[in-house]
Amino acid sequence: MKNIPIEKIIQIYEKKGCNITATCTALGISRKTFYEWKEKKKKLAEGLEEVDESILDWAESKLQEHIQNNDLQALIFFLRTKGKKRGYVEKTETDVNINAFEKLMQECEDDE
Repeated sequence: MKNIPIEKIIQIYEKKGCNITATCTALGISRKTFYEWKEKKKKLAEGLEEVDESILDWAESKLQEHIQNNDLQALIFFLRTKGKKRGYVEKTETDVNINAFEKLMQECEDDE
């Protein structure tokens, strides 16, 4: 079993954009090992979570920049994700008027 410092794992994970496969390749370990270490080492799990949150914050700031530049797609995406509680959701309406027994009876009549 390799002995890689937790700080190095976190650093590589951040450098690789939170991509687990790329991190494992750079560290010379398997994904299974990565997940085992993450589960066993609380400090590692917390560090990886911090990196994930940091990159999410960065992405949200980029989205905000696009919204401020009047990017309609960015605005719509924001409303569909963050505005759900205010009703900005797409709903699919399905009209189901088929009675299962009626359809079954109709099939039986057709067979006669």
